[in-house]
Amino acid sequence: MQVEVKIPPLSESISEAALMTWRKKPGEAVKRDELLIELETDKVVLEITAPNDGVLSAIKKGDGEKVTANEVVATIDTEGKASVAAPTKAEATPKMETAASTPQTDKQSPAVRKMIEEKALNPLTIAGSGKGGRITKGDVLEHLQRPATSAVTPPHERGARQEKRVAITPLRARVAERLKNAQNTAAILTTFNEVNMHPVMELRNRYKEQFEKQHGAKLGFMSFFTQAVVAALQKFPIVNASIDNDAIVYHDYCDIGVAVSSSRGLVVPIVRNAETLSFADIEKTIADFGARARDNKLTMDDLTGGTFSISNGGVFGSLLSTPIINPPQSAILGMHKIQERPIAEQGQVVIRPIMYVALSYDHRIIDGRDAVSFLVTIKDLLEDPARMLLKV
Repeated sequence: MQVEVKIPPLSESISEAALMTWRKKPGEAVKRDELLIELETDKVVLEITAPNDGVLSAIKKGDGEKVTANEVVATIDTEGKASVAAPTKAEATPKMETAASTPQTDKQSPAVRKMIEEKALNPLTIAGSGKGGRITKGDVLEHLQRPATSAVTPPHERGARQEKRVAITPLRARVAERLKNAQNTAAILTTFNEVNMHPVMELRNRYKEQFEKQHGAKLGFMSFFTQAVVAALQKFPIVNASIDNDAIVYHDYCDIGVAVSSSRGLVVPIVRNAETLSFADIEKTIADFGARARDNKLTMDDLTGGTFSISNGGVFGSLLSTPIINPPQSAILGMHKIQERPIAEQGQVVIRPIMYVALSYDHRIIDGRDAVSFLVTIKDLLEDPARMLLKV
């Protein structure tokens, strides 16, 4: 019996996706739930597995082709016999001196090892971000997208002028589309301020060990900023609103998008109902997002929605930037690098850890007074964090 392999249902906001690399060839035997190919959308990477045991009888959509929900991409003959033998370990190993068994290759999962072998890559040139330097699928994908000049080349080829043409991924194309649409549609302005981080850092240093021991999560800065943002959004609900055609939609909940870096680029998972969460809940949620982003395990639900976003360019060393709004949201907060600076305090010059913060907002619905007051509220709360705990 011929069984169809179909693209799974996709989010309403996703019109198409792209196939990556087939793991099987027509004629090869497959097992139920065995990975056949990965599917890249503008939000996540999904795995398409075999629905039944059998033989892969036909591939209808090749590597890199665009597909839509419920489209048939292959068929499996549940009663067929394999006509193509699975490659042996010796045959699968690329004929390269550096690909011999090493501690680095021993750290790879079977799926990652097969991916490296199919692409004839040298695992010693791939930086592993997993535990103990383990190479993940995300590390391989990032390595493949690097410019050719970043690869290690033989000595006689050094200095050669090379070019490499790489197709834009659905994620990158969607990000570009949304950000450009935000610039074309919204009247974006940015207001800036600075925050003396000494009170937060002092409180964090005093309790971080006890916090981690009690809650099983590290006490970072994101929970302080998220709590301050929630309090400011509740004070200035227009900043938490959005435009829907000719109406302004107010939200009585705070779904905070937190930008995190992944091997496929920047993604913004959503901390839902942040107004109901404790510091520990927020830290655990963000840590979970970061881990799953590195392993390409975020789901479409994780990345859908949001009423406000926080972006932390400071982790990359940025001192100041103007973040771009993530539509249909109306504002975004940019955090930056903490740097010691001399400031005046009660008539004295002292050295304090200072962070510049930026609020980009849609001036179509948010007045400058509200935007500036919103950012000042965040500054005041962070410089006196006890107010967040006491809700005053």
